[in-house]
Formats: sequence, C-alpha cells, structure tokens
Amino acid sequence: MSHATPALWETDSVDLPVADPDDVLAQATRARLFTLLGDLGRPAGTEELAKRLGLHPNGVRLHLDRLLEAGLVVRRRAPQPRGRPRDEWSVSAEALPGGEPPQAYGDLARWLARAFPSIPSRLRDVERVGREIGREIAPAGAPSTEDGLRDTMTGLGFQPLLERGESGRLSCSLRNCPYRNSVKENREVVCTLHRGITRGVLDVLEPSARLVDFVPNDPDIAGCLIEMEGVPAPRDQDASA
Repeated sequence: MSHATPALWETDSVDLPVADPDDVLAQATRARLFTLLGDLGRPAGTEELAKRLGLHPNGVRLHLDRLLEAGLVVRRRAPQPRGRPRDEWSVSAEALPGGEPPQAYGDLARWLARAFPSIPSRLRDVERVGREIGREIAPAGAPSTEDGLRDTMTGLGFQPLLERGESGRLSCSLRNCPYRNSVKENREVVCTLHRGITRGVLDVLEPSARLVDFVPNDPDIAGCLIEMEGVPAPRDQDASA
C-alpha cells in the first residue's frame, strides 16, 4: 500500500474553530506552540519545539514568526561554539493571549497541595516547599541571572519588569498576578509560597544573591515587588558601563 508523502514543512491541515478569527492562537499549531513554551517555562530552540510536537522545523518556524509578530513570544539569538547563533523562543512578558493576562491556576493548585498537606498555618513549611519548587523550575544554563529570572517569572505568568538601581540592587516588578483568585482566598499562604519559589530560583541562578524584600500588592492591580542584592549585571551591560 502506498502512502502520500507530506510536504517537508506541512503542519496541521485543519484550524480549530474559535470565536475570534483574528486571534493568531485560533490556529491549532500556534496554540500548541504557545502552550508548550508556557509549560516549559524556559527558552527553547526551533528544533526542540518541532521535535516535541512531531512537526518539521520549517513549518514550526513560520508559526513562531506569527506568534512573534503578535507579541506573544520573543526570540533570542543563542551563540553556538560553531556556526551561526540559533534562535531560542520564549513566552513574551507582554503576552496577552486572547486579550487577557495569563493564568496559572492548575500549577498553583498542585503546588499548594504539596505545600500544606495537613496544617495550613505552618508558613515556614509552605516557604520551604516553595523553595524546593523554585530549585526544580529554575532554568539551567541561562545567559545571566536576570535572563533566568525573567524567563522563569514570565513562564509562570507574572509579566515581570526587571530594573537595576544605582546601588546595583535588582528590582523585579510583577505586572500580573496569575494566582489572583487563590490570593483572595488565602493571601498569606500563596504569597509565602511564591516568596519561597523566588528564593529557590535564586539558589540555582545565583547562590550568593540575597532576597532583600518581597512586597505583595492587590492581586487585581498587581505590581508586587521583588528586590535582590548580589545579582551580577549581564556581561553586555558590564561592557557598556
């Protein structure tokens, strides 16, 4: 029996029907790519994404370009020991899929179940578990601590904005609270868990860094502030100083 050979860059032949035809995520492959990048919580190359989805890199690259044009993903050039730099893709900190801020309730429910299995009031245990989670999800091999922190917080849905003060202290403003409903139910536990996650990420990215302040805000307004000391500036920033 003979089988037709698909084109090298063929992807999905059928688009999923959705209410808004202008939404780039109406296309099934683009929706899968965006979801995959969010699940990974770190930058990934075109080849890796294509392999995970069982598609040809040429077609995946075209869909990523559409997501880039829509402001849902960002592209970073990763230098290689040999040859040209490769493209790495991650969810944009500005991403508003479907016009709405990102959500992450599924992850939070799973983490909270681990954080307080019996006595919810034991906040030290909550932060300890959060720190373990942070170490698990911290990206390995990030170009800099700032990049790794930005990638992690973006992957979690916080839409981070990182700024460095004159004293060298690094501030991270979180412009979205993906856990807003859960915060309203139990702010102390949720914010304690997130503080622990932040500490765990720093443990991996820059063990000598210190979490100076962690200031929660109204989850509907967002703007929670994380301040850190001992985070070295990226190399290109050092060179321009």
